[in-house]
Amino acid sequence: MANFLANKKFIATAVTAAAVASAVSPVSADTLFTDVSDRYEDAVEFLVGTGITDGMTYTTFGTQEDIKRVDAAVMIARALGLEKSGDYAETAFTDVPDRAEWAVAALAELEIINGYSDTQFGSSDPLTRAQAAAIIARAAGLEIDESITETQFTDVNERWAPYVAALVEAGIAFGKTETQFGAEEDVTRGEMALFLNRAKEYFGYYPLTVMHTNDTHANVEKMPQLISAIEEVREHNENTLLLSAGDVFSGSLYFNEFLGQADLELMNYAGYDAMTFGNHEFDLGSGEEGHQGLVDFITNAEFPFVSANVDFSGDALFDGLQNDVYTSEFIDGEIYDGIITEVGGEEIGIFGLTTAETANISSPGSVAFAEYTAAAEEAVTAFHAAGVDKIIALTHIGFDDSLQYDNDIALAAAVEGIDIIVGGHTHTELEEPYISTEFEDPTVIVQAGQYSDFLGTLDVIFGPEGEVVAYDGELLDIEAFEPDAGALEIVGKYKPTIDELMEAPVGATAEVLLSAARDLVRAQEAPLGNLIADGMLAAAQEVSEVPVVFAVQNGGGIRADIDAGEITYGEVLTVLPFNNSLALMDLTGAEIKQAFEHSVALYPELSGAFLQVSEGVQVVFDSSRPAGDRVVSIEVLQDGEWVAIDMDATYRIATNVFTAKGGDDYDVFAEAYADGRVFEPGNIDWETFADYLASLETVNPQDEDRIVNIAPSAE
Repeated sequence: MANFLANKKFIATAVTAAAVASAVSPVSADTLFTDVSDRYEDAVEFLVGTGITDGMTYTTFGTQEDIKRVDAAVMIARALGLEKSGDYAETAFTDVPDRAEWAVAALAELEIINGYSDTQFGSSDPLTRAQAAAIIARAAGLEIDESITETQFTDVNERWAPYVAALVEAGIAFGKTETQFGAEEDVTRGEMALFLNRAKEYFGYYPLTVMHTNDTHANVEKMPQLISAIEEVREHNENTLLLSAGDVFSGSLYFNEFLGQADLELMNYAGYDAMTFGNHEFDLGSGEEGHQGLVDFITNAEFPFVSANVDFSGDALFDGLQNDVYTSEFIDGEIYDGIITEVGGEEIGIFGLTTAETANISSPGSVAFAEYTAAAEEAVTAFHAAGVDKIIALTHIGFDDSLQYDNDIALAAAVEGIDIIVGGHTHTELEEPYISTEFEDPTVIVQAGQYSDFLGTLDVIFGPEGEVVAYDGELLDIEAFEPDAGALEIVGKYKPTIDELMEAPVGATAEVLLSAARDLVRAQEAPLGNLIADGMLAAAQEVSEVPVVFAVQNGGGIRADIDAGEITYGEVLTVLPFNNSLALMDLTGAEIKQAFEHSVALYPELSGAFLQVSEGVQVVFDSSRPAGDRVVSIEVLQDGEWVAIDMDATYRIATNVFTAKGGDDYDVFAEAYADGRVFEPGNIDWETFADYLASLETVNPQDEDRIVNIAPSAE
C-alpha cells in the first residue's frame, strides 16, 4: 500500500467556543489558493490551518511576494503561541502599526528581534534571508555557536554565519546553491512558510499519530491484516500510540474457547500501548470462576490498562492489580486510573472510562462503575498537576449512545481539557474525526467501527500550549493489507481448534429444515425468522431494566438454511454472518406502525427490510392497499391479553444495531437513534441465537400468524 500520509491535509482547528459547527472544513492550499505550488502546499496548509497567517486574498497566498519585517514578526509570534492579549514591555519603535505592536513587543522582550535603531523597527522593509536566519534561529531556541565565522556559503558574512549554520544543521533552511545562501535576497511569503513549517517542532508544535481499535470482539483471523496496517503506519510516522477502546471479549468461537488469550497474544505482538475495559470484558462474571478469565487477560498483557471510573476493589480476584493513581511509573499487566507515557520526548496522559450501563448489560458482579464526567474531571486535574497538557480519554461509553448513561459527545461538552477521545461501544465508523467546540480548545473524537474491519488513524499537531491545532484522520480498511507473517503463525496455533468447533453442536436439534429462502424471509412470516426474533427477545428481556415487548429481525440479515438434525456453530454463524449486536429502542406506537408500513411497502417484491417478528406482536396488513397505508392492525401481548397498540404510548422493542441505526432505510429508527432512544447492550446476534437454541434443545418453529396479509389475492 502507498504511504497513506502522502496527501496528508492540515485542517484548521482554531475554533472558539462560539463556533456552532460540529466539524471544521479542511483547509487545502491547492484548492484554496491558486498561487501555491506543490513545493509550498504542506507549509501553507500548516500556517493557515493553525491560524498563524491567512492568505493575502481569498484566492492567493502571495507565495512569491516579499514579506515585510513586521508581518514576519506577527507570524513568528503566533507560531510561538504568543497571545495578542499578553502583557509585554512597550518598545520605543515609532514605525510599528497598531495591529503588530504586540508581536514586535513580545519578540523584542524575548530578545528574538532587534530594530534598526532605538526608534525604528523597519516595519515596512523586506526581510532578508540572513535576517530571517537570525530571527528564526533565536525563536526556535537553536544552539548558536558564536565562534562560527564562516560557512560553505560565500555570501554569508561573519555576522550571520552562526545563525545560518544553525538553521542549515537543523534542516530549517538550505542554500540557493551549494555556495550561495542568498543572504541579502528578500524572503518571500512562500519561503517563510517553508521555514516555519520545518521549524514547527522547535516552536513547540508536536505531531502525534494515534492508531486505535475498538469492539474487535475476538475477530482473531482479521488481526494479521490489521497488524500489517499498524506496521505501515509506524513506518511513516515517528511518534505513534496504539490504543484499544475495549470489547476485545466475546463475539467468536476464539473467545468461547480461549477466553481472550488468542487475541491477547496478537495484541502483545502488535505492541499495544494501553487498553480500557469494554462492557463485554465483564461477561464472564456470572460463571463459576467469575472474572478469572479477565484477570488472566490483564496479567498476561504486555501493556497497561486504564480505567478511571471502574472500581475493582470489591472483587478479590483483582487484588494487587488496580492502582488508583495517575503515574508515569506504570508496569504492564496492571490497571491504573491513568498513565503518563512519553512519546518522542513529550508526555501524553491517557485515562480510561467504561460505560455505567455495564452493570445492566453484562455481569460485573461486585465491580462498580462511577459517574463518568466526575472521573474525567479528576483525571484532567491530575494530569495538569503533573505538568501534562496533552490528554487522551480512552473510552468505552459510546459515541452518541443514550444519555441515560454516557457518551463521548457529552463527555467532550462537559469536561474541558481533553484533547482526544478514542472511543468504542457504539461500533461507530467515524470516517473523519468529530470535532467538539464546546470549549476554546477543540476535542477530537474518533472511533473505528467494529470487528477489526478497520485500523483507526488520527494525526494531530499539538500547539505550544498543548492544544490540538491541526488534525487529520481516517479508517484504514484492513482488506487493503497483506497479512503479517508472524501474526499468521500465531493464528495458526489456534485455528485448528476453531475449525473443529465449527462442526460442534450448539446443543439443539432441528426437527425440520429451517429455510432462509429469499422469497420466504424477505416477504412473509418465516419459521426461522420467528426463531431468531424469539432468541433476540429472550436476550433483550434478560438485560433490559424496562420490559421489552417484542423483537424484530430484518429479513435481509438471515442468510442461510439450517438443515434438519443436529445444529452446529458453523450453521449458526452462516445464518447470521454479520456479527450484528443487540439494540433496544424506545418507540411510540405511531413510530412502530410507521416501521411496519416500511416493512411491507414493497410487497410482493422481495425486500431485505421486511421484518420478521418475535412472539408478543401480531401484524395484519393488506398488500392491495397503497404503500404507506397497508398496516391494518398491530396488537401486542400485555398481561396475557392481546391489545391494540396505543399510538401515543411508548414501547421498548429489540432489534439489531444495523436496523436501529436506520439500515434498510428505516428512517423512523434512525430518528430514534439520533434522539438517544436506542440502547446498545452489545450482545452478538449469532451468540444470542446459539444460546437460545441450546435452551430449547429441540426446535420445530411454525408459522404462527404473527404477520398476516389479508389482501384478497394473498395466499
